Amino acid sequence: MENWSLVSLSVLLALTARWAVSFNSYSGAGKPPMFGDYEAQRHWQEVTYNLPVHEWYFNTTENDLNYWGLDYPPLTAYHSGLCAYVAKLINPEWVELHTSRGYESPAHKLFMRATVLVADILIYIPAVVVYCLYLVEGTTKKKVTTIFCILLYPGLILIDYGHFQYNGVSLGLALWGVIGLGLGWDMLGSLAFTLALNYKQMELYHSLPFFCYLLGKCVKHGLTGRGLLLLVKVAVTVLVTFALCWLPFLLDSRQVLQVVHRLFPVARGLFEDKVANAWCSLNVLLKIKTLMTMETQLSLSLVLTVLAVLPSSIKLFSKPTLWQFKLALVNSSLAFFLFSYQVHEKSILLPALPVCLLLSDVPLVAIYFLQVSTFSMLPLLLKDGLLLPYAVTSLAFLYFSVTLLSALQRSTDEQLRLQPYHTFLGSVLPCLPRLNLGRITKWKFVVSMVLMAGLSVGSVALEPPARFPDLFPVLVSFFSFLHFLGFLIYFNLLQLSETPARSGKKSS
Repeated sequence: MENWSLVSLSVLLALTARWAVSFNSYSGAGKPPMFGDYEAQRHWQEVTYNLPVHEWYFNTTENDLNYWGLDYPPLTAYHSGLCAYVAKLINPEWVELHTSRGYESPAHKLFMRATVLVADILIYIPAVVVYCLYLVEGTTKKKVTTIFCILLYPGLILIDYGHFQYNGVSLGLALWGVIGLGLGWDMLGSLAFTLALNYKQMELYHSLPFFCYLLGKCVKHGLTGRGLLLLVKVAVTVLVTFALCWLPFLLDSRQVLQVVHRLFPVARGLFEDKVANAWCSLNVLLKIKTLMTMETQLSLSLVLTVLAVLPSSIKLFSKPTLWQFKLALVNSSLAFFLFSYQVHEKSILLPALPVCLLLSDVPLVAIYFLQVSTFSMLPLLLKDGLLLPYAVTSLAFLYFSVTLLSALQRSTDEQLRLQPYHTFLGSVLPCLPRLNLGRITKWKFVVSMVLMAGLSVGSVALEPPARFPDLFPVLVSFFSFLHFLGFLIYFNLLQLSETPARSGKKSS
């Protein structure tokens, strides 16, 4: 009973933090004519309620795709339609065709914020609780502490309850997929992840680990017996789920092609805003867009992404355990974020989810990553007027996670699983004395926190030189990119090595 009281308290505090952030500004508040993501979500409700399904993704007289046209998969559209029906019951003006554009009022803001909260309560938060209770090893205190720290992660809270999106839905469904596979319920896991992919196409960042884990498990069981049966069951589950999600569009091939075209806007180019990935960072020195054709950019991006994901995927395929699966989710999504085509700053939430799942295993590194991931979105958060919630939630997460998970105390080489680095450095530089990498990592963590605080203050308080108006956004993105590249190397070495992990006990 006491355990459930602690879990309930953790959830209640997490809900309080979310609702407190929701009182702040949002993307595009009072900024016509396009407003921002808040208006995009409201407009999708307007479109899905008033127009027939076959017009949702097409440019028509009633549906101007240049004004926040639908560019997410069908499950997002259905969710928007469901929210629209509730909105219509409360106040029809909120979803009136055309005349509701740019609608802003305290009552409507309350409704929109509530839809995010309800989605979290139904999908994301239960997934976090179930994952920690059943798949995190250790004492009850450790499980509850992990629940609290994951739910307090500021990046997701600030984007969903500040900026305004529904990332908790797709991430929650993906987490249900992890839970399904971790507990041996492969069909349930496949179903949940397929739903996540049909809610947001960016879940492709996680798709290779799901595919390699399930295929590796089938091969392990033998493709002429149990493995073949499992492969058939998983394939049927995925195909049927896809078919049901896309059912209204399958009768017309033009509909399917148009939806796919909307989901993957290649014409937008390699990148747009200041994102902490390889292309934006390289663009500071080398103007990629002017030196390469769009086709070359697309090909280069594809090749580098595949090369970055390949070692992790092969390792998972050969050894399909839960520990390998979690690390592959980090490595795959982080590689996609760093090297793939048309990445948004908010996409860092995709690597952040599996890193959250490692909070109980390598707390210092996980906290380090999650803090940098929130910091990497600073220019977007400042643009939305979210400085105060950014500062408060970041400091709260840093304090509680470091304290409750004893992150600075659990920072020896062995606890951080840094043995692969010693082996690597010993083979490359045999004359180098054995370094205390745990202590170096701890000091890097402290120095990085101080530098991020300084850049955060500088971004607000200092005026950039006239010659470099984007100085601070560029510094933030480049600083974050260097860290993400380091994390990619760390997590790949962690996965590719044979370092024993307690989590590895849970295998297929």
